[in-house]
Amino acid sequence: MIKEPEHKDLKDRTKKFSIRVINMVKQLDNTLGDREIGRQLIRSGMSVGANTRAAFRGRSKKEFVAK
Repeated sequence: MIKEPEHKDLKDRTKKFSIRVINMVKQLDNTLGDREIGRQLIRSGMSVGANTRAAFRGRSKKEFVAK
């Protein structure tokens, strides 16, 4: 399992990454293509943090690795 300080650092970095993705998407033009790309970027960017949190909730090392 990952030690608590490393766990916190990774949580902080994934949160900052998600915020940067959102800010980048806000700068896109308001065209149909850019809106669709923006939606996909936000879904992808948010999944990094969600998957990281799911892995940390694993109760065992096997469960952590599986997530």
